[in-house]
Amino acid sequence: MSSSIWLAVGAGGALGAMARHGVSRAAMHLMGPAFPWGTLTVNALGSFLMGVMIVWLARHEPQTSAMRAFLTVGILGAFTTFSTFALDAVTLSKDRSLTIAGVYVAASIILSIGGLAAGLFAMRSAP
Repeated sequence: MSSSIWLAVGAGGALGAMARHGVSRAAMHLMGPAFPWGTLTVNALGSFLMGVMIVWLARHEPQTSAMRAFLTVGILGAFTTFSTFALDAVTLSKDRSLTIAGVYVAASIILSIGGLAAGLFAMRSAP
């Protein structure tokens, strides 16, 4: 892998991580700390944006490998977070209840997959 791709992933990752932190802080401020709204939001929104991005990249070929890596692996890869999702699910099951943890897991999966499908649909339907 060329150094330009590594740099693109690193730069995109920095932007994605900062955006994730901002969204998580905003979600906690708006909705409180009792539920991991920030992680749910970034994973669902990030999935939607991945759907949008994949179609956009395909429509605007050719793209450089560095640009693809910057947008998908870098920005969106760092914006979404599966490890935090797993930690939130375990913490909710221990601190709150298995039911609340189950609702969170189900909502995360449904909204993330639904978000990706919605992003693909929105972009494929657009002129």
